Amino acid sequence: YEEEGAFLDTLEGFVAGGLRAGDAIVLIATPAHRRALDDRLRALGMDLAHASATDQYIALDASETLARFMVDGWPDDARFKALVKDLLSRAGRNGRPVRAFGEMVAIMWQQGHHAATVRLEHLWHRFCQEEGFSLLCAYPKSGFTEDATESIREICAAHSKVVPV
Repeated sequence: YEEEGAFLDTLEGFVAGGLRAGDAIVLIATPAHRRALDDRLRALGMDLAHASATDQYIALDASETLARFMVDGWPDDARFKALVKDLLSRAGRNGRPVRAFGEMVAIMWQQGHHAATVRLEHLWHRFCQEEGFSLLCAYPKSGFTEDATESIREICAAHSKVVPV
């Protein structure tokens, strides 16, 4: 995405639509994006305290979550799987569908960990197929400082669907 407002509009639609449908949301985002989204959701009349208390809305810090499964700058498959499986189990209680948003890949990409970012994208994609949940991730276009076209192509290859914002 190029513009913060357009990104937040997309994220708001994904999350609010899920909450309205009774889906659970696992949100792994930067503090600024979590605050902005929470403000938007509250403005829509959503009860985030109740949704959080029932694990219908699980909001985590992207950097802190990354630290839970990264080993020497590389995603550890077993740690990642255990973390995501726990989150999906909590969120998907009673058969509730789950939607997830992750911003960890964007953080890793901006830090220059390109190979590890692609690996994490593949882990997410595989987990989506195995567990049957929807995943939205976003990259700020400003994070592509090298050959943006090739970088975007490499990342998009790990996704089942790409929606430009």
